[in-house]
Amino acid sequence: MNPIRNNERADMRSISNGARIFVGLSGGVDSAVSAVLLKNAGAEVTGVFIKGWYPPEMPCTWAEERRDAMRVAARLHIPFRTFDASVEYKKGVIDYLLAEYRAGRTPNTDVMCNREVKFGAFYRFAKAQGADAIATGHYRSGGKDQSYFLWAVPKDILDTVIFPVGNMEKDEVRALAKKYNLPVAEKKDSQGICFLGSVSVEEFLKKELGDDNPALLYTIGQRIEGGYVVGKDVEKKEIKIAKTRVGGAREVRFTDANWFSEPAQATEAQYRYRGSRMRGRIEGDIFISAHPLPDIPAPGQSLVFYRDGELIGGGIITV
Repeated sequence: MNPIRNNERADMRSISNGARIFVGLSGGVDSAVSAVLLKNAGAEVTGVFIKGWYPPEMPCTWAEERRDAMRVAARLHIPFRTFDASVEYKKGVIDYLLAEYRAGRTPNTDVMCNREVKFGAFYRFAKAQGADAIATGHYRSGGKDQSYFLWAVPKDILDTVIFPVGNMEKDEVRALAKKYNLPVAEKKDSQGICFLGSVSVEEFLKKELGDDNPALLYTIGQRIEGGYVVGKDVEKKEIKIAKTRVGGAREVRFTDANWFSEPAQATEAQYRYRGSRMRGRIEGDIFISAHPLPDIPAPGQSLVFYRDGELIGGGIITV
């Protein structure tokens, strides 16, 4: 059975009174409402702010986010803790990001953040502290479906995670935040990458890699002045630009697959978070689309597989 479908609203009904749940409080509205729902369901909730690694000498809002998380915990009268995951962030996300960009690929850092930190280091921390389960404010359906970023989490862990707002719409979550008078009810959604906060990836990469090699800074398929990036050469420090998107291929190779169900059950694939799901089939380490792809998948990005809306697994695009 698929973990993304197992843990919908049944999550809340299955929580027993007194169950010890550590919820990741990010300082945002989604995790705050998750904590409310858990507490109302009878769980013994502890709010945990996960402190990551942040670029030295660059602006970061983590202290403000932690303050908002603390305000939520105080409003709900639940214990609050800070978990320092900076070592795991640096090794599993930042170092991976830089290595991939140096190789000319475009990594999906939110996927690695989930695997290495939120459902890795935080999960281990919570279990070591006696928690029965962890919970997060991730969405897994609707307009803000974030299942695309969960494909790399080990199945045995994802099976146990609780997603209280998982199949809600954002408007519904906002309404609940106002109903319970949460201090972050009107707070805007964060637009930053999970580990950089308000710092843009482009800004960070220019600082770490320099700005003299466009092949390190641009992504295949990215729209720039003059058209779209359709190729690049790291050694020559060159990018190739076309006036229109270049598509037409039907095969996408992938590696480092992680499965929740048998690969043969997958009937759709998605290679961009906001992109459409393409129907097709899997043969070995290749996804064969039923129709020509509209553009070029970016090496290093995620290829995520579904069937009837259920997450089947995923891998990393190689070509």
